[in-house]
Amino acid sequence: MTKFACVYERWQSGGLSQAEAGELVGKSERTFRRYKDDYEAEGLSGLEDGRLGRRSSNATPEAVVAAILALYRRDYMGWNVKHFHEHLVKRHGYTLSYTTVKNRLQDADLVRPEKRKGGHRRKRERKPCVGMMLHQDGSRHAWLDGLPAIDLIVTLDDATNDIYSAFFVEEEGTMSTFRACLDVFTERGVPASLYTDRGSHYFTTPEAGGPVDKAQKTQVGRALDRLGVEHIPAYSPEARGRSERMFATLQDRLVKELRLAGIRDIATANRWIRQVYLPEHNRELRYEAALPESGFVAVDRERLVETLCIEEERTIGRDNTIAWEGQRLQIPESPVRHHYVGARVKVHAYPDGTIALLHGLRVIARFTGAGEPIATTPAPKDRKAPAPTSVAPRSVPSRRGLEKGEPEATPPRRPALTGPRRSARKLPCRKPKKRAA
Repeated sequence: MTKFACVYERWQSGGLSQAEAGELVGKSERTFRRYKDDYEAEGLSGLEDGRLGRRSSNATPEAVVAAILALYRRDYMGWNVKHFHEHLVKRHGYTLSYTTVKNRLQDADLVRPEKRKGGHRRKRERKPCVGMMLHQDGSRHAWLDGLPAIDLIVTLDDATNDIYSAFFVEEEGTMSTFRACLDVFTERGVPASLYTDRGSHYFTTPEAGGPVDKAQKTQVGRALDRLGVEHIPAYSPEARGRSERMFATLQDRLVKELRLAGIRDIATANRWIRQVYLPEHNRELRYEAALPESGFVAVDRERLVETLCIEEERTIGRDNTIAWEGQRLQIPESPVRHHYVGARVKVHAYPDGTIALLHGLRVIARFTGAGEPIATTPAPKDRKAPAPTSVAPRSVPSRRGLEKGEPEATPPRRPALTGPRRSARKLPCRKPKKRAA
């Protein structure tokens, strides 16, 4: 306004034309003439915008704003604006825009705008289709009220940001990795690659902070290599940007959702996450893949179970036992052989806690995690193998435990047509002719 007064005086003295005066105040000649009339009539107050201090006719009613602020203070204190706005629309029926809710919360000093700082980095484009790359990581946090910090294991797709698996465990490790992979690979298929950090259960790192040793594989590395999955290590938190940002979202949203649902134990939380939270989360925060094709490959579940497990070799002792995790596992008697003393067997420890002993491809025993034997269901006694169709005589079985076969009747011997006469007495013949003298 002071600037307009100075320009107006120069125009009054004849130093400026109306067009030049309007250009100096950043307005058109017509606007300057209108400002001139208002200034001459009311002074500087005539130049003020008449809408200042007046409430807009489209403004949100004060009662609605007060109700939203009271609701935020009572049930949603600490939630970010986007998360709170989603609940306002879905659960409470409000139709206010996100910007309106954000401005009202910031005006009430309930939410402060975040300042994002950091160096310039180049964005890595997402994979074009699902199944080409999965991210797997764990985050230790106080997820549940009344419980100490526990780990949340998350497996998500790089192309769509969909979380395929998420569950709580006491501590992240090899078994939690196998459990997550088994859940995803069974339902979706085997992906082309898996992107993880360099934790000791993922990779062997000879020097702290150095490159991983891809020749010396861990149990996880051995299983992924056998399934043909490329295992990619991340060398910085920035390299794991997808999973790090996802955990930031989960630590903000999931904790509040669990508290709102009143869940306080791990088993209930895992069921609720799988059945309630993940479908809604993936629907709200997913991206569309660039291509409709899928990079997943279907694999038989039995092969996945026998691959995604801890696998070690043991030699059976003279008492038909092996040592495993500080306990002795007793191998039961087998109808196949007298004993397994000195035999090399493979021990498979599965994510569900059970243990199996394999001799070759045959499972010879199963145990619980406490070392108790698991009885296998025997075949019904009245079920017999079908008789062989071969007419060749069967050899007498000599192995213990096998049923003895009934000897077959020997068919009568047919006389040879070209044999000596004594073996063909009943056949007709002619006497030889006598030679003439």
